[in-house]
Amino acid sequence: MKKWLYTFLTAFIVLSLAACGGKSDDSKDGKGESTKGDDKTIVVGASNTPHAIILEEAKPLLEQKGYKLKIEKFQDYVLPNKVLAEGELDANYFQHIPYFKGQVKDHGYDFEIAGGIHIEPIGVYSKKHKSLDELPKGATVLMSSSVADHGRILTMLEKEGIIKLKDGIKKDTATVKDIVENKKDLKFDYNYEPALLPQIYKKGEGDAVLINSNYAIDSGINPLEDAIAIEDNDSPYVNVIAVRKGDEKLEKIQALVDVLHSKEIQDFILDEWKGSVVPVNK
Repeated sequence: MKKWLYTFLTAFIVLSLAACGGKSDDSKDGKGESTKGDDKTIVVGASNTPHAIILEEAKPLLEQKGYKLKIEKFQDYVLPNKVLAEGELDANYFQHIPYFKGQVKDHGYDFEIAGGIHIEPIGVYSKKHKSLDELPKGATVLMSSSVADHGRILTMLEKEGIIKLKDGIKKDTATVKDIVENKKDLKFDYNYEPALLPQIYKKGEGDAVLINSNYAIDSGINPLEDAIAIEDNDSPYVNVIAVRKGDEKLEKIQALVDVLHSKEIQDFILDEWKGSVVPVNK
């Protein structure tokens, strides 16, 4: 009996210590706020392409300024903001401004934009048709389930003369319900995860597929060569560095944005993606 009790107590103590020591408190306090313990290390959450690639190029430039850049890669659009809010990241770099604003509104995130870095023009892709004009009557258009992209997609199609939206609406928040003219009687199917759209296009599904450039590039698709139509470079959908409110004033965040706005990084973006990713300096 004593031996059994000793074994039980030992196991209980070990498990208790393991549970208490799972994660260090250095990165955040009990409220999920960063304690900013390391002023010389910048931890940034990013999508694989082009965000993480751009950040890798920025590493040596930040080292010259005395900062170490650590990149945490994410495959989705939800976790980077959640992890930033929990204090495990100093910043994230994956989202455009309308999506950022929607996330702040929907989840109550206390975030700020530290700087705008680039634009990824959204493209229309098809294995069946060579132009938007070739789309047949009743064609099926597949698009992201991310509502933040719907207004962007519909505005692009309106510019191409394929549909017409209601007068007086905010175009960046438009939905398919705001379409008042649809000459080709297009059928819009928006039940697809953004990351799955490149594979859906490659399989030849639908008549046309709308894909964000980061997912297209990450899947070996060239937006400038493969898209049958592509968004103008003056798009307001700028991808940004997002931080917790107040952190935009930190020296290390300002250093990060300054490097990403530098001529070296802007030239790299243009050379690497030849216009399918466009640098901005905002």
